[in-house]
Amino acid sequence: MNMMDKKLDLKTIKKYAPARALERGYDYYQSGLVGSVKEYNGVISAKVKGQHTYKVRLPIEADDDFDFSCTCPMGDEGEFCKHCVAVALTWINLNEKKNSTKQSYEVTLKDIEHYLNTRDKTMLVEMLMEQVQYNEMFCRKLGFQAARAISGEFNETVWMKMIRNAFEVDGYIDYRERYQYMENVSDVLDSLRDLLEKGAAKEVIHLAEYALHQAEEAVESVDDSDGEMGEVMEDLQEIHFRACEEAKPDPEELAARLFEMELNSEWDIFYGAAKTYAALLGKAGLAVYRRLTDEKWKKMDRTPSKMWRPESHIASHLVHIKETLAELSGDIEELVNIKKHDLSYAYHYLEIAGIYKKAGNEGKALEWAEAGMKAFPQRTDTRLREFLANEYHRQKRHEEALDLIWANFDDNLCLDQYQKLKFHAEKTAQWPQWREKAISRIRHDITTKNRRSNSWGFFPGHSLLVEIFLWEKDTEAAWREAMEGDCAQLLWLQLAALREKDHPMDTVDVYKRIIEPTVNQTNNKAYEEAFNLIKKIQAILHRLDKDQVFAGYLAELRVKYKGKRNFIALLSKIK
Repeated sequence: MNMMDKKLDLKTIKKYAPARALERGYDYYQSGLVGSVKEYNGVISAKVKGQHTYKVRLPIEADDDFDFSCTCPMGDEGEFCKHCVAVALTWINLNEKKNSTKQSYEVTLKDIEHYLNTRDKTMLVEMLMEQVQYNEMFCRKLGFQAARAISGEFNETVWMKMIRNAFEVDGYIDYRERYQYMENVSDVLDSLRDLLEKGAAKEVIHLAEYALHQAEEAVESVDDSDGEMGEVMEDLQEIHFRACEEAKPDPEELAARLFEMELNSEWDIFYGAAKTYAALLGKAGLAVYRRLTDEKWKKMDRTPSKMWRPESHIASHLVHIKETLAELSGDIEELVNIKKHDLSYAYHYLEIAGIYKKAGNEGKALEWAEAGMKAFPQRTDTRLREFLANEYHRQKRHEEALDLIWANFDDNLCLDQYQKLKFHAEKTAQWPQWREKAISRIRHDITTKNRRSNSWGFFPGHSLLVEIFLWEKDTEAAWREAMEGDCAQLLWLQLAALREKDHPMDTVDVYKRIIEPTVNQTNNKAYEEAFNLIKKIQAILHRLDKDQVFAGYLAELRVKYKGKRNFIALLSKIK
């Protein structure tokens, strides 16, 4: 490892962060979305707020082992994401502003640690007990640790109480309280993993099941906007499976418990357990699963008004369990018979057709697909039409296939359906005439529905035609459509980028058109977007030796938006 004494700086950020993360991270930093930045043992940590809140950890030393992390999806993939950029910029800014005088000195976690190390044990105990009295979450955390220490040898009652205390909710856990609550829950998961590592797999099986029950009880009373409780339940199921692999519990008893939990769970706990645990259940366990399922199936009221109503999670779970068992047995007809109980949607016919297709029975697949079309002739499921079209192509019934694909396009005018129409028409070299028909259909739709509207609305004006021509790489045709009938802002930006080389002033006009409504959104993010477009205009006009034209435009903006102080502050950065 190269132990260079190189601290985190702007060069490091630019080295690790993709361009999009740099831009968005700067926006987050400017908008003040980074919470309190902590520095301890050479590591910076902070939370970044946005649509969700994520935790970032960054080493101060930017050496070859620069081990950064963020809990966001991009961070999970190892990217130096926008949240990492925002935290890094915030820390750099705080570092630059530090004043060595005591009056302005900011106490760090290291300072607190040093102070605590100078205190005697009695004082520390008093401080902790004071916190225990007023901080319920902290009390639970210490209580959990104390209970583990007191119990010594494994005591299931103590463990169950610790789990119950960790998940228990008195009222509602809101966004502010959630972090500490989830910390306590995470302690439970870590402790179960430790117990499993120590060879107590049999005990962990029952504790994991108990914890899952507690999690289901609690989830409705916890702000789970970040989906952390869902992740907890997934982790508990993983722990349970590992414990079963090690302990090899009685397969019949395990099957009975899994069936009950899967059937009754409102949060899909052990969903598809028969398949997941098949190797552990063996023939005996799967036989119990099947027997319990069949018994419940016979007792269940399967009338449409009661059995198949959307809110009946038990009914839907029972259907899924039967389907899973049928798939495991390889009995195609059993699986189809289960599916046939509910033919209230066109897609259900497609599912059956797909089962037969996969099994190699193309005749039955075609029969069920055509039955679905007959049952749902108007505005049916596009996937069913496409499936049937492919079957017709296979039988050389190309005209019938194209009629189905055209119906999909006619029902849902969009680029995706246009592309599929092209794909199917090219099978018989008929694309030119079908393309002409499709373009005429779109123009008719524009005329009859008066789709021209403000370009900041949803898919306005000639947007679909612009999108199609861009996909066909006919930039000039796309430009003409946009000029004639307007289009969505995203498409204008694409056109501007494509025309910049040969028609730079067209690009300038597009950017000017976008800047006004963007600034009028009146928020810092919009101001940044407008500012970036203005900088692009400046660069284009400079290349064209039109600096005076840009200066005049900039002066107009300053006058027009003089009341928007934050935006004017950005304009002052332009030299």
